[in-house]
Amino acid sequence: MRIFAVILACLAIFSCSRDVEAPRAEALRILFVGNSLTYAGNLPAVFDALSEANGRATASDMIVIGGGTLTERLADGSVAAALANGKYSYVVLQERGGDFMCAFGPESCDNALASLNKLTRLVQEHGAVPLLLGTFQAHPEGSKSIVATESFAAREAGLDYISVSERLQQLRARHPDMAWLAPDGGHPGADLTLLEAVLLFERIHGAKPGSTAFTVSAQIYEGMSPLTPELRAATAVIEGLDVPSSVRYDSERILAVMEGAE
Repeated sequence: MRIFAVILACLAIFSCSRDVEAPRAEALRILFVGNSLTYAGNLPAVFDALSEANGRATASDMIVIGGGTLTERLADGSVAAALANGKYSYVVLQERGGDFMCAFGPESCDNALASLNKLTRLVQEHGAVPLLLGTFQAHPEGSKSIVATESFAAREAGLDYISVSERLQQLRARHPDMAWLAPDGGHPGADLTLLEAVLLFERIHGAKPGSTAFTVSAQIYEGMSPLTPELRAATAVIEGLDVPSSVRYDSERILAVMEGAE
């Protein structure tokens, strides 16, 4: 009888324990600040979906607008306002393509460097880690130049730089038929967006992602999508916008893209 009572007690404890959910890990909050190179393909949503497929909880927001610069986001106070509640662990900064190369005149690179420095300090003051996500150039020589100028800017500002362009060059040579660029030729295609997400995954989570297939359930913005620089979640919906509502990445595609993250 004593043994029977003990068994009943254990079963009761087990039954109760099943009704109590184990504590869930709090999602790591990421803020993306950039332009159409950041939102085309919805990099924040792809990063979150890749993280989820690999057992990492992340929740990303973005402050983006087509053609936007870091200087504009510093001046309008949008980044400072987003950081004020202190919920972000990482802030991914992406400048307009070519600004660090003075592609828009000598003032453009001076402004880009100064703004990157100020934003880096601002992010750090709010307890988050700033990262500079690189842009890309299709021409090999232009690719080398943009990586050199972006890496110099990151060193001067004192933040980590995630190079993209040279990896893109390598992968386009190996897999020329993959969707590296959007049909307009100037914005990331689905596979370049995935490459950027993989590179960010490795830096933020400190490990390589697996090749588990996953689906991104969010609007997949195009380069000319009418986003405005208000804080928005990666999965926020713009009513009436005619863009795909999801994108699927299979294992073979993920493995091919990960070649460029070695």
